[in-house]
Amino acid sequence: MNDWSARDIQAWEYVPLGPFLGKSFATTLSAWIVTLDALEPFLVQGPEQSPVPLDYLKESPINTSYDINLEVKINSNANIFKLVAYNFLDSIVCKSNLKYLYWSFSQQLAHHTVNGCNMRTGDICGTGTISGPSKDSYGSMLELSWNGTQKVSLADNTERTYLNDGDEVTMSGYCKKGELFIGFGECNGKILYS
Repeated sequence: MNDWSARDIQAWEYVPLGPFLGKSFATTLSAWIVTLDALEPFLVQGPEQSPVPLDYLKESPINTSYDINLEVKINSNANIFKLVAYNFLDSIVCKSNLKYLYWSFSQQLAHHTVNGCNMRTGDICGTGTISGPSKDSYGSMLELSWNGTQKVSLADNTERTYLNDGDEVTMSGYCKKGELFIGFGECNGKILYS
């Protein structure tokens, strides 16, 4: 799932509203659904939570996260030979892992519903940006470009601080343990300004 952010709108509305319309800009979903049952072999311990969460968010010290490899690519439309060399223009800008997510799925669901908000079968919730400990594992262009102050180099020799018109973002994920492999397909979206 890619919950796109319109950072220009978000910057304008952030004070005093907070991220509002900038976060309801667009959402792209992969065509694949993977059940939690299928992910059980990939359970791992999540990060240490400090300070200790409130009682309703405390989890017993068991594995509550998942070892899911994540990758984000940007494909620029700057090169006129894109149709010929499409695969060569993909720039991997992030490699992260769901195990870095601070709050587990069950904690996020508990917090979402603690004030009485109901959940129904088929409802979709996003975890938010999943960033790892190193710069190449930062999960958003805002983090990768350090709020637009550092350029991100792409394979076609262009640079970005934010996405440009025509840029295509592809997110993918998979789990691998020995011979066991589960793929999540790809989540593709393209920026088109009208």
